[in-house]
Amino acid sequence: MANEFAILNQQGAARAGALTTISGRVNTPVFMPIATAGAVKGMLAEEVADLGAQIILSNTYHLILRPGLEALKKLGGIKNLMNWSGPLLTDSGGYQVYSLSKLTKLREEGVEFSSHLDGSKLLLTPESSIQAQGIIGADIMMQLDQVLAGGADYADSKLAMERSLRWAERCLTTRDSDYPHRLLFGIVQGGSFLDLRERSAEGLKLLGFDGYAIGGLSVGEERADCYRVVKKIAALLPVDQPRYFMGGGMPEEILYYVSQGVDMFDCVLPTRNARHGQIFLWKEDPKEAVKKAFALAQTEAPSEAVAEALYNKVNITNECYILDASPLDQWSDYLPGQQYSRAYLRHLFRAEELLGLRLASGINLGFYLRMMSELRGVIMAGGNHAESK
Repeated sequence: MANEFAILNQQGAARAGALTTISGRVNTPVFMPIATAGAVKGMLAEEVADLGAQIILSNTYHLILRPGLEALKKLGGIKNLMNWSGPLLTDSGGYQVYSLSKLTKLREEGVEFSSHLDGSKLLLTPESSIQAQGIIGADIMMQLDQVLAGGADYADSKLAMERSLRWAERCLTTRDSDYPHRLLFGIVQGGSFLDLRERSAEGLKLLGFDGYAIGGLSVGEERADCYRVVKKIAALLPVDQPRYFMGGGMPEEILYYVSQGVDMFDCVLPTRNARHGQIFLWKEDPKEAVKKAFALAQTEAPSEAVAEALYNKVNITNECYILDASPLDQWSDYLPGQQYSRAYLRHLFRAEELLGLRLASGINLGFYLRMMSELRGVIMAGGNHAESK
């Protein structure tokens, strides 16, 4: 598929761009809320869109199991089922090779899963992963890869990287044959070893993908190792194609990765933290907070300093909020964040009311999505404009 990514402006290595998919345009840098099984936890698709989400992410492995590919064929794909009209990216199932490793058998053909639901067998190959992603309705498909836990040794990391490259070629062949108008991203693997990462990136570039992801860096590594790998590898990836950091992370991490030229992100933290009563609250007006924090990230200031400039992370169940009648977040784009108090949200959590999970999820997703919107504005306002639209 022809290159559909345009860089609109740069500030240092950071890029503001536009990625065109068959379902519409995505402005980058962008955060993708996770709808693993066809739902962003606790939120309607309409609510997620109203918060500013441009694209969401669903998971191939989970959707193969439920509702199943035959059902999805008849229902017109997961987007039709969940009432989401925007772009969709699908994980290939490679992450489950790591997260469900006790239920898998790995071989060159692919990976055999024993379903975590009923123990039934599922063989996921590079070819069947692409076929499944097409049926699910992905605008952006991911290659099937082998993900290892953080701290894997050199020998195992090398084997997994080389297998991922072979699988990448098979994924590309299937996409070109069956879904030529869908985007397909390759995934750079190699653990924390820079020479393996470089070989992976060069091999993927020779194959030629529509975008490139940096994978296997949200599975137990130290943050310093992640920063080191991203700084090196982002600079090796094609300048005219999107770069995607898979599975990260905290807001200050995202700002650093953007400063190194990464364009796309996903993470479970907004909704996962919300379910535990941990919410992200703006330090000050979002425009000023993001501007200050991003300036620090560009100087490679300690991540703690970046976080300090950007947000307060609070545990709303703490007793100090029992009589706090102030709004959840006066700067939130999520309207209930201005309409309901911290005391009320604390009460909902203590009373185990489901509404508390919804409110907290809306606050956190709104924070992440507003952060990305402000980042785009900061990058567009500085540097040299490459193209105007």
